[in-house]
Amino acid sequence: MAPRTTPIRTAVVGAGGIAQGRHLPALQSLGNRVEIAAVVDMDAGRAREVADQFGAPHSFGEIGEMLAQVRPDLVLVCTPPGSHTDAVIRSLDAGASVWCEKPPTLSLAEYDEILTHEGENGPYASYVFQHRFGSAAQALRRQIADGDLGAPLVGICHTLWYRDAAYYDVEWRGKWETEGGGPTMGHGIHQMDLLLSLLGDWTEVSATMGTLGRDVETEDVSFAHVTFANGAIVSVVNSVLSPRETSYLRFDFADATVEVEHLYGYNNSHWKWTPAPHANPESVAAWAPTQDLGSSHEVQLEELVSSLERGERPAASGSDGRRVLELAAGLYESAITGRRVKRGDLTRENPFYWSMNGSPHEISRTTPILKETAGA
Repeated sequence: MAPRTTPIRTAVVGAGGIAQGRHLPALQSLGNRVEIAAVVDMDAGRAREVADQFGAPHSFGEIGEMLAQVRPDLVLVCTPPGSHTDAVIRSLDAGASVWCEKPPTLSLAEYDEILTHEGENGPYASYVFQHRFGSAAQALRRQIADGDLGAPLVGICHTLWYRDAAYYDVEWRGKWETEGGGPTMGHGIHQMDLLLSLLGDWTEVSATMGTLGRDVETEDVSFAHVTFANGAIVSVVNSVLSPRETSYLRFDFADATVEVEHLYGYNNSHWKWTPAPHANPESVAAWAPTQDLGSSHEVQLEELVSSLERGERPAASGSDGRRVLELAAGLYESAITGRRVKRGDLTRENPFYWSMNGSPHEISRTTPILKETAGA
């Protein structure tokens, strides 16, 4: 496929806070590489207002009409989780690639259904996992691949956030059927994706979870012990009950410890490399990233647009985007059944393949694109 030379024609579906605060500014940051062609929202008035604000010539109250009239190259899906699958599949079937907010879908079954609507050379569906794209994470990923830090041994991946009772007044939050899970799916999934992008495939998970402080169907806290194919063992905690909020990841290698502590986004200043006692202290200078790109929507979207311009599959799509959803499913199965779960257990015969709480569930493409938009 020849490299693209014309601007990528984009449309944004869902005109709420995450679209206005993150996605549309990220598109604007790319200048003439993209064209913001349309905004879609069930509230047609809001769609028109946001379209005017960001210079989009078209607005719609329904995705089908937009796809038929605008024929975008790329659709950004900023709606609640329960409507992701429908919006993504309809966009792919119309020939548009997709960048969809987290969590990708409500189940592995829905994710795999989306894959059947991709083409061999596109269009592709990719997902918002911006934390893996910051320069410090990319530098660490190269160091791990090159063996610069020694074998990975021990890890911590903690998303300790706070959401009060009013946060769950939004009708789709805190319910298995419309959100797919609690903080494991809606909050910690960002740090879990970063973890997996660094350490690779997981093999087993043992977990527990509880609903301790919020009136929700799902968990409001989960704890997991995860074993990786490379032998590393990692503690994963996801909470919305933690007044001192933090996102903390730590990786202990044979020759160094690497840490990052931030809240909703990092730059290089949030990271720390500490050499082991036997290692050369000057190694830290060599390990430091040479760029300082934060973990932003802008950075991931630039990577995505560059991939589409080259006619290549973007990161955080296909099997690369599926891995974190697979870990969430294994975590939920272990917590609900009390059993240790192997990655290979998550087949079509497993009820947790079809829904995150293991309940009977059919893939639905009829969930409406709800007015309230997604957000952390």
